[in-house]
Amino acid sequence: MTAVSVLASGLPLLHAVLALALAAWTLLFLFRIVLTWYPQVDLNRGAMQLIGLPTEGLLRFSRRLIPAIGGVDVTPVIWVGLISLLRELVVGQQGLLTQVLRHSQSLG
Repeated sequence: MTAVSVLASGLPLLHAVLALALAAWTLLFLFRIVLTWYPQVDLNRGAMQLIGLPTEGLLRFSRRLIPAIGGVDVTPVIWVGLISLLRELVVGQQGLLTQVLRHSQSLG
């Protein structure tokens, strides 16, 4: 079994996992946007940590680069856009990994 065939056999799983991970991350950032309407919610307690922990690192980094506009933190919106773009470029209908997967399926 060659390295190419091993890689080709793992492509469907990689494609599915990456698509789900990017979709879940987008959803977490969307939850962060909605939760900004409820400032009393503590993202460091209970089930809210499932939203806070995977997103806070990127938000902390991007808040240093992008200041709040009119007192509103726009970084979650920016990350939703960037992750959606990445998802489309990699695993979307015309994404790179999707095209490689289609090509490998047509070969064999």
